[in-house]
Amino acid sequence: MSDVDPPVVLIVEDEPDVAETYKLWLQDDYEVRMAKNGEEGLEMLDESVDVVLLDRMMPGLSGDEVLESIGERSLGCRVAMVTAVEPDFDILEMGFDAYLSKPIRSQQLHDTVSNLLERSEYDSMLQEYYALVEKQATLEATKSSAELAESDEYDALTDDIAEMRDGLSETLGGIEDDSDFIATLRGLSTDEE
Repeated sequence: MSDVDPPVVLIVEDEPDVAETYKLWLQDDYEVRMAKNGEEGLEMLDESVDVVLLDRMMPGLSGDEVLESIGERSLGCRVAMVTAVEPDFDILEMGFDAYLSKPIRSQQLHDTVSNLLERSEYDSMLQEYYALVEKQATLEATKSSAELAESDEYDALTDDIAEMRDGLSETLGGIEDDSDFIATLRGLSTDEE
């Protein structure tokens, strides 16, 4: 998600009136694209798409099949199933991020898209944070204390980690205690797996 361009939401829905309603609700905050079936949805899906709103029951390629194809592409987008199909235990095997049962309301759709975008931010921040911490640990395991103390690069890395940690702590609700911070991050990572 960039600061300039709005996040992209792809609506894959075979009922035109429903798709148009979702678009009207979201178009002020997001770039909204619409696909009228699963095949078209997969054609329109690329790395620019941040969130997919996917109808589960569509003629031709079903939402379940589209979801499976999205997972195989590893594009990093978040997927919300928006469907009249009541959830059953089969959803435990499905790789979606949210499940909305029709009919839905405007605020519910907005909240879902917003939450999914926020989770995408967590993912990228956590990945970057862990990458920096790994570099720090590697340096600390291979360099002496004197070498680390004299290194401007190590100082910059330490500052970057501290800044990112503060940002994450703020994002996660102002967690101050180290053990709570780590436990929260681990919980988020586990939730994402």
